[in-house]
Amino acid sequence: MASDALQAGIERRTGIALWRQIADAIRAGISSGLGDDAGKLPPETELAEQFGVNRHTVRSAISALVSEGILRAEQGRGTFINQQKRLTYPISKRTRFSASLAEQGQQAISKLLTHEKTQANAEIANALKISQGAPVLSLHTVGSADDVPLSRTSSWFDAERFPDIVTYFQSLHSATKAFAAYGVDDYVRQSTRIDACHATLDDIEIMRLSPGAIVLVTHAINADMNGSPIEYSKTRFSADRVNLQIDLEGLSF
Repeated sequence: MASDALQAGIERRTGIALWRQIADAIRAGISSGLGDDAGKLPPETELAEQFGVNRHTVRSAISALVSEGILRAEQGRGTFINQQKRLTYPISKRTRFSASLAEQGQQAISKLLTHEKTQANAEIANALKISQGAPVLSLHTVGSADDVPLSRTSSWFDAERFPDIVTYFQSLHSATKAFAAYGVDDYVRQSTRIDACHATLDDIEIMRLSPGAIVLVTHAINADMNGSPIEYSKTRFSADRVNLQIDLEGLSF
């Protein structure tokens, strides 16, 4: 039943559109038993009554989820949940994008979108243990599996230690291989923090999401085997395409 799987309360005058709040509630309800045995959603009229809005608002929420591939509308039958298999991205002591997805039979590709040389702000300097204002190189990439965008990442590196990391990444298509070119044959995840938020305009464009989609954001520090930070990154994952699996051994959060 819809009442069992949805949090019907929505807040007005919060700056968040009602249709977006309803879309989020439906998205959350899918994992809590929303829909019948065939995955069919309750009628729009029932949802509208439960949320205290008109059918047009509910229809806008459903339309966004259909565009995102979470729901499908069948004329004359109703709206159904697409039973999508999410890929698992393990966050562990040794987190590697390509290797993690290859184990699930997926061909993973990291594509470089842009790069730049800039100065470390307080956040980046603290993560990399360098002076604020020190030169850093940033890479902005999108990670895909079988041509489906899963994530986009911004990574920062100490420009004095890794002056040509952009060139290495462009030729090797892998941060792990780029580090190896500098003699860093192994590295570990030093810390990870995870947030959740709505997709930004860049998320929507780069990862082909719909407005209101949820993204999981990891703030991560990788360090060499001597404990020196070598990379600070922020990765934004599509929450409807990826599960983050946490391996607590050896990690700090």
